Amino acid sequence: MKTYLIICCVAGIVIPYWFALPFFLIHGPNFGLFVEEIFATRISSFFAADLLLSSVIFLSWSRREARDKKIDGWWLVLVSNLVVGLSLALPLYLLKRLGATNR
Repeated sequence: MKTYLIICCVAGIVIPYWFALPFFLIHGPNFGLFVEEIFATRISSFFAADLLLSSVIFLSWSRREARDKKIDGWWLVLVSNLVVGLSLALPLYLLKRLGATNR
């Protein structure tokens, strides 16, 4: 399971940035334009809203569980969600959770 979660973390970084990196190379850190383009169509707005809501729900749940189960370093999950997204934060948290249960 550990190897699988590590592979998921790598994929969770590589795949989203495969699509985002060209935008930032062309436009630089123009986050206003980035948000504008994310919400440019109804279908992209649907996916963005779903992802934002899922991230908020995951972060609130994982923070509480990390505190209750004494899982160290939850702040890395928060940072990974903000810098990359849920595709990294979720498998990273599960990896940390797996490590905490194996102690």
